[in-house]
Amino acid sequence: MQIIRNRFMVNHIPRFGFKYMSDSTFLNEEHLQIQKAALDFAKEKMLPYSAEWDKKHHFPKDVLRELAAMGFSTIYVKQESGGVGLDRLTASVIFEALSYGDVTTTAYLTIQNMCAYMVDQFGNEEQKKTWIPRFGTFDAFASYCLTEPNSGSDSKNMKTFAKKDGNDYVINGSKCFISGGSVSDVYLLMCKTSEKDVSCILVEKGTPGLSFGKLEDKMGWNASPTAMVLFDNVRVPQSNLLGKEGNGFKMAMSALDGGRINIASCSLGGASFAFDLAKDYLHDRKQFGQPLAAFQGLQFKFADMATNLVTSRLIVRQAAQMIDNSHPDKTLYSAMAKRYATDSCFNVANEALQLHGGYGYLREYQVERIVRDLRVHQILEGTNEIMKVIISRNLLK
Repeated sequence: MQIIRNRFMVNHIPRFGFKYMSDSTFLNEEHLQIQKAALDFAKEKMLPYSAEWDKKHHFPKDVLRELAAMGFSTIYVKQESGGVGLDRLTASVIFEALSYGDVTTTAYLTIQNMCAYMVDQFGNEEQKKTWIPRFGTFDAFASYCLTEPNSGSDSKNMKTFAKKDGNDYVINGSKCFISGGSVSDVYLLMCKTSEKDVSCILVEKGTPGLSFGKLEDKMGWNASPTAMVLFDNVRVPQSNLLGKEGNGFKMAMSALDGGRINIASCSLGGASFAFDLAKDYLHDRKQFGQPLAAFQGLQFKFADMATNLVTSRLIVRQAAQMIDNSHPDKTLYSAMAKRYATDSCFNVANEALQLHGGYGYLREYQVERIVRDLRVHQILEGTNEIMKVIISRNLLK
C-alpha cells in the first residue's frame, strides 16, 4: 500500500502521458512543433510545482515571464504590432499543452493574451506602442473587468459609469471576480459612458481612487489572485478610451468567442492530466487479486472518459479554426465548444477522482486539484447555461 501511496503523491508524472493530447487532427507540422515545446515546458517548469503553488496560493510571475519569452503572452497579436501573429488554433494547442502542467497559471495566461488582443484590435497606435511590448514580456500584467456584483450574465445591466469631465473620465463603480485583481498593472474596464453605451477604458494601477477588495478564498484557481476592483472617483484621461465610445459591448463579445475557446482548451489540458493519472492508477492498484484495469465496469468508465476527451478536443479545434476563418457561425460553435468541453472535461476529471477511490479525495494527491480547478470553467467566459441560450438563439433565429 505504501508503494501505491508514494507513487501517486504530488510529484508523480504519469508514465502513460500525452497519448490523447498528441491527436494531430486539424494540426500541421508547425502546430506539432509548438505543441511539443509547450508540453516540454509544462512537464519541466509547471507540473512539478503546481501542487505547491495551489497550496501556498503562489502566483508564479517568474514562470509567466518565461512563457512570455517563448512568445506565449501575445500569441495572436499581429506581428506588426509586436506580437507573434499565430492563429487561434495554435493558441488552443498551446493552452491545452500548458494546462497539463498547471491549469490556473495557463488560465491567467489566456487573460493576458485576450487583453493584448483587444489593444491590438481596437487600440490606437500610441496605446499599442505603450502596452503590447509590456504585455509581451509580462513587464505589465493585465486584467479584464466585465463582471459586477449585480450583473454577471446580464452584463448590459452594469452600473459602473465613466462620466466626462473636461478632458477626463471620472469613474465610479465596482467589478468582481477579477483575475489578477490587485496584482495587475492595468485594467481593461468595461463601463457605461451613457445610459445605453458601454465603452472600454484603460485604468492603470496606482491611479487615485482605484482600490481592491480582499483576495477571494476560492475552491480552485488558487495560484492566481482574484479580487474585487473598486472605482471611487477614479480620474483618467479620455485618451485612455480603447476603441470608440459606445463600442465596448461589441468589443467584449468579439473577445469572448476566443476566450471561450481558450478556457475550453485549459479544460482539455487539465482533463488529459487527470485521465493519465487514472490510467496509471488502474494499472498499479490491485483489488481482489488483480489490477483495477482488469475489471470490465472500470474499463467501460475509462472508455467513456477517453471518448469524451477526444470529442471535446475535436469540437474545440473546429471552433478555433472557424474563428481563424471568420466563419459566420464562429460564435455558435465557440459556444458549443465551450459548453461541451468544459462540462465533459470536468466530468472526466471527476471520474478520474472516483477511480482513485478515497486516495483521490486527499490533497496530497493531484487529481482533486484538477477537479477544483476545472469546475469554474463551467461558469466563467459566460456560464454554460448562457452558452445554451446562445446556441438555441442562433439555431432558431
